[in-house]
Amino acid sequence: MTASALFLAVLMVSAAEAPAEPAPRWALDDAGGIVWRTDPAAPAAHEDTIEMSGRRVSFILRYGVDKNGALTLNRQMVWPMLRTVPNNTHASLSYPFANGVQPEIKVDGRKQGAVKPDRFLLEGLLDVTGTLDGGVELRRTLFPSPTLPAVLENFTLTNTSGEKRKVSVDFSDIERRTQAKKGVDGEYVLTARLLGGGRFTLKPGESARFSLVFSGRKSGEPPLEVNPEAEESARRAFVADLWRRLRFECPEPELSRAFAFAKIRAAESIFATKGGLMHGPGGGAYYAAIWANDQAEYANPFFPFLGDEGGNESSLNAYRHFARFMNDAYAPIPSSIIAEGTDIWNGAGDRGDAAMIAYGAARFALARGDRAVAEELWPLIEWCLEYCRRKTTPAGVIASDCDELERRFPAGDANLCTATLAYDAHESAARLAGELGKPAAAAEDHRARAAALRAAINSHFGATVDGFDTYRYYDGNTTLRAWICIPLVMGIFDRREGTVEALFSPRLWTPDGLATESGKETFWDRATLYAFRGVFHAGDTGRALDYFRAYSRRRLLGEHVPYPVEAWPEGNQRHLSAESALYCRVVTEGLFGVRPAGLRAFECLPRLPEGWDTMALRDVAAFGGPFDLVVTRAGDKLAITVLKDGAEREKKTAAPGETVRFDLE
Repeated sequence: MTASALFLAVLMVSAAEAPAEPAPRWALDDAGGIVWRTDPAAPAAHEDTIEMSGRRVSFILRYGVDKNGALTLNRQMVWPMLRTVPNNTHASLSYPFANGVQPEIKVDGRKQGAVKPDRFLLEGLLDVTGTLDGGVELRRTLFPSPTLPAVLENFTLTNTSGEKRKVSVDFSDIERRTQAKKGVDGEYVLTARLLGGGRFTLKPGESARFSLVFSGRKSGEPPLEVNPEAEESARRAFVADLWRRLRFECPEPELSRAFAFAKIRAAESIFATKGGLMHGPGGGAYYAAIWANDQAEYANPFFPFLGDEGGNESSLNAYRHFARFMNDAYAPIPSSIIAEGTDIWNGAGDRGDAAMIAYGAARFALARGDRAVAEELWPLIEWCLEYCRRKTTPAGVIASDCDELERRFPAGDANLCTATLAYDAHESAARLAGELGKPAAAAEDHRARAAALRAAINSHFGATVDGFDTYRYYDGNTTLRAWICIPLVMGIFDRREGTVEALFSPRLWTPDGLATESGKETFWDRATLYAFRGVFHAGDTGRALDYFRAYSRRRLLGEHVPYPVEAWPEGNQRHLSAESALYCRVVTEGLFGVRPAGLRAFECLPRLPEGWDTMALRDVAAFGGPFDLVVTRAGDKLAITVLKDGAEREKKTAAPGETVRFDLE
């Protein structure tokens, strides 16, 4: 028996029971979203939050029903380009419009109390429906404008009774002005306005529409002119376009739906700043700014696969901003560029940021498939890897002040993440050097450095921790850490058996994914998503799928939906956007095993789960696409097909665990 076959056999025997899944609150909707149906006659209180973003505003909505079944809505608007003083990382103007900010609705002269919803529908917008007195249905749709600094609630009143109803809608417009001394650009004006209110007589079946518009602007700018129906159509078109791109097809609709939703959150959180488009994490705190981890490492390498113009532009813009800080002395590149590109944050010191940037920029350049872009990014990649070389320790790994957790947990003087990211960056740089016609010595040097780092990772970090043959996170680390997964992600399988067992052991696994450290309650979804990607890549497909399925259902259909989250207790599980990009990469790079090999080439190591006859990625935009990638079971082998314009371009047959290469020139 081969070592690979033995590994898979051991994993099958030792696989733990699939994680328990609580009953879902939400269900898949036939139209493509998710739906939560309530019973106004037997109310059960529940609230949740969701973040939705456009180019000039972000909208954090707390919604649900109280113990009486009445609707609760609390809105937090964030305007990333209305900067406050001091102009730091968190200095975006934010303002709440609470539950009481509602139009007064009367039906046949009777003032209506709080509506009791019977349905919540999420599909990139939130639709809430309920029935008022007299058989009048109220539907409200909440969403951010795709391009304006405005959030809208579009209302539709429909007479579902058999008699005429007289309806009135009134609202006292609200205007708030901030103190000029607290704004970078002086005074800001925040408004809540009713559009389309008044008196209506509705015959049976007739409807009336009106809207609340919440907006923010600089004093002196004219009030916004808003067409609510056009804005809703634009938001729906934006979502529909994302759902059309990079479609994941598999026999389990919950996974395909979770993937579809993750694309929304990954691509919507891009802001039109004076420093160009900037992808931002969000969460009420992180806007008009970029980070070496969230953007350069996590999100940017995904966008070429999606093919969203804003995603690709914001990614290239991020790397250009980081490139501004290359220097001959090889002082560290800042961890974050903030305030629309006008300032920096480096409060945690060197977090291994150069390795993050080199890893992400190299993968992005290859997948983007644009020679001019790759040539532009090459100096940044080279600078970052030279910086890492100069930080090499006597043990052969890369020193840094901390890691992306910024001293929340110890990381020693050199950590596993930084070294492993640098390893993969060298692997990608070697491929990129060949594509760009660089001297052969350049590619050879990167391959040699990658090999040296791989050996050092195993010799310096390889250890028995808590009884598992895996990795210590840093010299002196004696407890299991979630980031032991990262060598698997990058194809370093020397300790895969012990690492996989440790990841899914009770020491690390919790109902919400991986604990950051064994014995701690803290979890960060980013580590869990890296782990899923790594375990799929390593070949423990069945167990990875069991846990990935349970995680996906919890995030998509559970108590806090529909996206991956940042962390807990920090941030209380905010919907930061880069985590959604990482979710998609579990599929593209984990299940399908796609690795950029050239500007028009990729390697594929698919992991088709038992019980699945086929899976597909449709409309992949990377490597000069679009193309379809289809994996089908063919006896004891896999048939891997690339289709272009619906026609078969190339088909290869591979044994499970075998990597194949496709050249798309």
